[in-house]
Amino acid sequence: MSQLEVKPRRSVLYMPGANERALEKAKALPADALILDLEDAVAPDAKEAARERVCAAAASGEYGRREVTIRVNGLDTEWHDADLRAAAQAGPAAVVVPKVNSAHDVHNIERALELGGAPDHTAIWAMVETPVAMLHAEEIAAASERLTVLVMGTNDLAKELHAEFVPGRAPLLGGLSLCLLAARATGKVILDGVYNDVKDVEGFKAECLQGRQFGFDGKTLIHPGQIEPCNEVFSPSEAEIEQSRKIIAAFEEAKAEGRGVVTVDGRMIENLHVDNAQRILALAEAFTA
Repeated sequence: MSQLEVKPRRSVLYMPGANERALEKAKALPADALILDLEDAVAPDAKEAARERVCAAAASGEYGRREVTIRVNGLDTEWHDADLRAAAQAGPAAVVVPKVNSAHDVHNIERALELGGAPDHTAIWAMVETPVAMLHAEEIAAASERLTVLVMGTNDLAKELHAEFVPGRAPLLGGLSLCLLAARATGKVILDGVYNDVKDVEGFKAECLQGRQFGFDGKTLIHPGQIEPCNEVFSPSEAEIEQSRKIIAAFEEAKAEGRGVVTVDGRMIENLHVDNAQRILALAEAFTA
């Protein structure tokens, strides 16, 4: 996550592009960001109508502070080119592209957006959801400055790995870790994948906590009921905020007095602790703005 700009992306909700009521409802949901979906949530015979509806919604300016993105159909589909052209004209915060497997894919997406007249603020969010994407995650993340976010596609990854869905996600940890390393090495944001059982609240919270502990910036969601628990887990607690303030104050005081050793509550403090404290306070400020 950039130290210069912190955007709230704790909760990023997929909304079906073919469902006009869902798109209207999203205007009042407490999600930090929305992915208006033209891919999995839309039947083939509804793709064109959904494209028109989603692009109009993204261009409407009616979603308040929420970051509005459009997920287009995949690069190997018949709808991809038309989706990108329409999204470029709509000018959402980002275009979310499924199954990005290489830097070459990123370059093609970037070129198509530019040819379509996309404004500079329209970023690329690359979904990484295949074994080949895991093995080329750094190359993908570094391919373009327009690419700002990696989105984990854990369902497709599990399918391609022939893996089972188990608590703790042990079969997926290698891929998750590779992508986290790639995101941090290249200064990109990274979002965790979805949790499929919308009725399993405790399981969902546990996976949110695991994602935060890993270092994800937020999580993609499939149901509005997942938003508030996700926001809670990915927000700094009052205790974390207070501790961060103490660390920064102690460090500044020691620096002013010329002391080389700083301790807070008996623990030695270094620059890395101060950097982390500043990051936590910046997140807290962004989430309450």
